[in-house]
Amino acid sequence: MASTSRAFGSVFHRASLLHLGFSSSFSSLKNPATTQTIGLLERNLARIPSSEVGRAERARRICTSRPVCMGRRSCKIAGRKDAQNLKKMKRNSKIGKEIVSAIKKGGPNPTSNTVLAAVLEKARELEVPKEIVERNIKKASEKGQDTFTEKFYEVYGFGGVGMVVEVLTDKITRSVAAVRGVVKDCGAKLADPGSILFKFRRARVVNIKAADADKDQLLLVALDAGAEDVIEPTVYDDDSEEDGPERYYKIVTSAENYSVILSKLRDEGIEFEPDNGFELLPLNPLEVDDEAVELNKELMSKLLELDDVDAVYSDQK
Repeated sequence: MASTSRAFGSVFHRASLLHLGFSSSFSSLKNPATTQTIGLLERNLARIPSSEVGRAERARRICTSRPVCMGRRSCKIAGRKDAQNLKKMKRNSKIGKEIVSAIKKGGPNPTSNTVLAAVLEKARELEVPKEIVERNIKKASEKGQDTFTEKFYEVYGFGGVGMVVEVLTDKITRSVAAVRGVVKDCGAKLADPGSILFKFRRARVVNIKAADADKDQLLLVALDAGAEDVIEPTVYDDDSEEDGPERYYKIVTSAENYSVILSKLRDEGIEFEPDNGFELLPLNPLEVDDEAVELNKELMSKLLELDDVDAVYSDQK
């Protein structure tokens, strides 16, 4: 009986879909093949007991959810909270490494070690947990602890996209092996040094949530403060209100003018994100298809899962 019900349900469901689809277009009813198909289904339905029709119809009404479309929009929405948590974790990890490096180079006393004092001040501004700061201060005094070295690995992504992987590591052989393994597993390819990096420029960037600022006011303040550029957030046709909190304006400035920008923003009451240091900005961003977007997203996510990796930049729009 159950198999009979499922079969009747399938027939009833197909008949309903055909009826709805065909009735929406009067011209389709004139098609002989369409008329013959509907007639056949109606004769089959006439033989179905009313109790089975009712059961099949009730089963059909349960299936009301729409199919999930894995396009550009789903790529942006999926894992948004996890991405934000990972971004915060990476930022805290980088601060920890900078603490170790500063102590290795100038000692543990922030009074005499100005580099360490600046890193500790940044940690306070970014609200880095106290235990992370203390753990890395202790780590710097351990035997066998090497200082951290900044490295950039370049990757050919998908759809012609180039990526730069920023690493701060105490073991270069470990970091390069880990990055190479992820790139190979994802079907991408490591690039020779200089093959990708020339497509980016390094600059100080102030990130401001689009929802927290008026565009005209922001442009005026940035111009008055001597900013080099203001990069507006990319908006796609399928964006919704949910995407608003994830859009950022980027005020690009020189290191010397950075403090002037921050001062002007404070005077105007414009909120900005805490200092993230330098960023690599693409000179000519590329727009790629949905398949490449998802493949690049997966590659970047797996690279960011590596402990040594602090950031991944791409020239994808």
